[in-house]
Amino acid sequence: MTYIAYRTDEKLKIDGRLDKKIWELAPKSPRFVDIVNGEPALYDTRSAVLWDDEYLYIGFWVEEPYVDAKISERDGIIFQENDVEIFIDGGDTYYEFELNALNTIYEVFFIWRDAYKPGGKYDVPEFNVHERQAYSFGGNHDRVPQHFWNGTHPRGTRWAFTDWDFPGLKTAVHINGTINDDTKVDKGWTAELAFPWSGMKWLANGRSLPPQNGDEWNLQFARYEKLKSLNKNVGWAWDPVGSDDNHKPDKFTPIQFSEKSIQTLK
Repeated sequence: MTYIAYRTDEKLKIDGRLDKKIWELAPKSPRFVDIVNGEPALYDTRSAVLWDDEYLYIGFWVEEPYVDAKISERDGIIFQENDVEIFIDGGDTYYEFELNALNTIYEVFFIWRDAYKPGGKYDVPEFNVHERQAYSFGGNHDRVPQHFWNGTHPRGTRWAFTDWDFPGLKTAVHINGTINDDTKVDKGWTAELAFPWSGMKWLANGRSLPPQNGDEWNLQFARYEKLKSLNKNVGWAWDPVGSDDNHKPDKFTPIQFSEKSIQTLK
């Protein structure tokens, strides 16, 4: 189901706190479900979207009885522990963002190899595969023998630029409890994100920046949680993708942008 993202007439202070009136007005997503089969998730996770002429704003409400995060180095592999994630589809490209409760960021920019051609629009210094940290990527199954080289997606592999940073990105986290202390039960944490439209030129795919009324973008909203009792990581998402390979832009959640002000919904 398409989500309607409303404009905000007031600037948001990105501090991780989602108890602001503006976020109370924003429609929340349904409770996240298992990313593979759509079954109910163990802990509650919800998200919401707002926007203005400068930023795409995203909020996450994360129930977690023992808030845990250890990785503090930027672009550390934080999906091995607990995180929230955003993917933004750009047609021939997509962007992956992850954040843990320490406000540690992991991000990668992907270009499908069938769109990356000599002399093409992506043949620019920003995406020079010989000089950047670029890797061939076939999806989360590309190290399974039967899918070793090409992964499982019909488009095959993509270039993954692990040193690409979203310009002007703002993030903040608020902990409702005590992080990394299993002797106390927490309520969880919230994350507040602001992605500048000015940094989305490679994701616009012919769409206006900022969006026009009725424009639609596909985003994935997900969460990965390490369940210690089972010694495994599970994925939960706004919409399931039918696989534990979440690099499937065709399965992302459609977000339609409305010029209607969220303040008029009071």
